[in-house]
Amino acid sequence: MLRENINDLIAFAAVAEERSFTRAAARLNISQSALSHTIKGLEQRLGLRLLTRTTRSVAPTLEGEDLLATLNPCFEMIETRLRALNDHRDQPTGTVRIVAVEYAIESLLWPKLSPVLKQYPAVNVEFVMDYGYTDLAAAQCDAGVRYGDQVSEGMIAMRIGPDERMICVGAPEYFDAAGVPKTPQDLSGHRCINLRLSTHGALYAWEFEDRDGHEIKVKVGGQVCFNTVNPVMRAAVDGHGLALIPERLAAEHLASGALRSCLEDYCPYFPGFHLYYPSRQRPSSAFGVVLEALRARG
Repeated sequence: MLRENINDLIAFAAVAEERSFTRAAARLNISQSALSHTIKGLEQRLGLRLLTRTTRSVAPTLEGEDLLATLNPCFEMIETRLRALNDHRDQPTGTVRIVAVEYAIESLLWPKLSPVLKQYPAVNVEFVMDYGYTDLAAAQCDAGVRYGDQVSEGMIAMRIGPDERMICVGAPEYFDAAGVPKTPQDLSGHRCINLRLSTHGALYAWEFEDRDGHEIKVKVGGQVCFNTVNPVMRAAVDGHGLALIPERLAAEHLASGALRSCLEDYCPYFPGFHLYYPSRQRPSSAFGVVLEALRARG
């Protein structure tokens, strides 16, 4: 392939992976019209149709899929080699993109990485907040953070935080007015503050465990719903109902008396936050700095 076609192949791979000229153009930082012109030129030179375009979507043809399957390993090898060369530099350099929920970013990632970023000014970290089970490759992220029992097979996982548990909390004024639930099933008679999951748009089913270790899932109802956990806690403090939130997140409000907990006998501990990344990934110097900073100790 002629040297001038390399950029065209990169452009094709971006469109094929994004399934959108708009998203691919944003990813490549070029105009959509320039990208369309590039792809047409590549197809003309090859004498092949690489992409099928409709008014709603873009998808690779069979020839396009075949070309993409050849290109991706080559691009990955080049990227790995460039990272290896970068590792020989005296100063760690590069950008690390991490996807995580808001609570993990605020309670673990930022406190551990903030001092390190001052120490290594050439290391950049981009935080992507998402409550869904994000595909790292699709999101172009180097690593993600999930609870230990949610990490997919085939990933390297490293513990970065202590075991956690979700607890049911409410404001004293709410308990005074509505009473205290004695079992998870009693929640059906209470106002609860819901969390909507971004993965499939469903409401989060509250999870508990009985004394014999059997799982109990309860779908709750209420007046208020959010898609991140911090406003859920704020609404609970303001007396709008019960909330199921991480115990460490609620600790300050529990200590001050702004929140009280209930159903604690039904709230088990589970493996805390883990950083996960593909097993085939060769860590860059910047990623190595991040790994060392986040590694749980003690």
